[in-house]
Amino acid sequence: MAPSFDSPFEGGFGFMFMLVPILVGIIFAIVIVGIIWSAVRYFKNASAPRESVYARVVAKRMDVRTHTHTHHHPAGEHMHATRSSRTHYFITLEFEDGQRREYLDTKNVYGLVVEGDEGYAAVQGDWIVAFERNR
Repeated sequence: MAPSFDSPFEGGFGFMFMLVPILVGIIFAIVIVGIIWSAVRYFKNASAPRESVYARVVAKRMDVRTHTHTHHHPAGEHMHATRSSRTHYFITLEFEDGQRREYLDTKNVYGLVVEGDEGYAAVQGDWIVAFERNR
């Protein structure tokens, strides 16, 4: 007896024709939620008031993320891969009350400060936008 393609759990590809659209929908929803989440975080920080706080730089770190993209040519003759990377810079500040908080550097402050510097930091939400060192 030949397998029936009507039942999704018996032989054939019926099950795959049901599963693949569900998986594609789930992946699409995850991507959309990620984009919305990033936009909300950006606008939250961009609309936050800019504050000037006295602090000491206690740590600096980099987060490097590398992505590889593979490109196939239609004729199938050859393929090539391109790599792209993005580096995020973070500065951890310690305030006069002893609390510490890490900020994303959005204005190239990272290269201008060293651990141990004290001064006034301009922060906006989760971003550090300036640092004026005490002389």
